[in-house]
Amino acid sequence: MAGYRSKTGTAGAADRSPEAGRRRELLREMLRVRRLEERCVELYSEAKIRGFLHVYIGEEAVAAGVMSALAPEDAVVATYREHGHALLRGVPAGAILAEMYGKVEGCCRGRGGSMHLFDADTRFYGGNAIVAGGLPLAVGLALADKLSGRSRVTACFFGEGAAAEGEFHESLNLAALWNLPVLFCCENNLYAMGTALARSQSQTDLALKAASYEIPSWAVDGMDVLEVEGAARRAADGIRGGSGPHFLELRTYRFRAHSMFDPERYRDKAEVARWTERDPLLLLRTLLESSGQLDAADWEAMEREVDAEMAEAVRFAEAGTPEPADQLLRFVYSTPVQP
Repeated sequence: MAGYRSKTGTAGAADRSPEAGRRRELLREMLRVRRLEERCVELYSEAKIRGFLHVYIGEEAVAAGVMSALAPEDAVVATYREHGHALLRGVPAGAILAEMYGKVEGCCRGRGGSMHLFDADTRFYGGNAIVAGGLPLAVGLALADKLSGRSRVTACFFGEGAAAEGEFHESLNLAALWNLPVLFCCENNLYAMGTALARSQSQTDLALKAASYEIPSWAVDGMDVLEVEGAARRAADGIRGGSGPHFLELRTYRFRAHSMFDPERYRDKAEVARWTERDPLLLLRTLLESSGQLDAADWEAMEREVDAEMAEAVRFAEAGTPEPADQLLRFVYSTPVQP
């Protein structure tokens, strides 16, 4: 895969135990997502990225925590707010940005854009722009693995708005009925576009709703990456052990509007301010500093490394190649078969 991803580590005088290192890596991964999304906002404002753009700022703990519990052979299905999922799954930042720029070097040759990232090499199957559209795909992937006797997990990310769609109920029902290895990850950020959950659902406890399908389900603090990681590992271990699908309701919050077109008139600024006090990066950084697992030198080195990665990703995307006009119908129609 063309692109760029830094491999250098961080340095400092903090605790160097494996546990401390694992926690610093979680912080680093969240920082990578935050910096990527911040660059996306800047590039969109400069009209270098066009179309729709939905950023993940505020929800980084969900992707970082769940991805840490997955193995390379597992599959990931995501929504249109998927830049962070793709990045942490292993799709290079350069390939992600090149895709948004519409360049051939993008992960989908620039044909998918922000909402349709895809990368077979990392088993990242979207980027699905239709609400709840990824759930049946995840069930299909899991069914194929079960029929083939493969020990894999398919992690499916979706927002709480998906609970209002028929695919949600059909997918949970079939996954439970057929005992499929699916990890359903509901990113409950309280708003389906501009509609608050309580205004569209009579039962707002989505873990309880999922449990009605006889699926092990529990709610998780989606702003605490350590809690997310622990819950995801517990669920993934259960799935690998043959106990069928699991459901996590990851209670999180997006700090920015639904999309770059959203005037955001449906929620109170004081509510946003309260949630930003629980910024997942700030929570983990504070914990690590107070426990002696992170010092100033660690954090500064981490920021330099991530900023350099994103700067190189932007350079890679801007130096990319537009699709030649005579190739625009390629992959749109099948190649005619000669009789």
